[in-house]
Amino acid sequence: MSLLFALAALSLLPGAAFHTDSSVLATGAAAIAAWLLAFGARERLARRKQH
Repeated sequence: MSLLFALAALSLLPGAAFHTDSSVLATGAAAIAAWLLAFGARERLARRKQH
């Protein structure tokens, strides 16, 4: 069932991104990229403290 929801989300999100303004899309992409970088840095620091 979760696979069905994942496939539905993957089909809806690109369509929603196509209909939004490019500045809104770029801002959202930048926010997601910043969050991923912060998460990766935090995880790397946590692994270094363990060793």
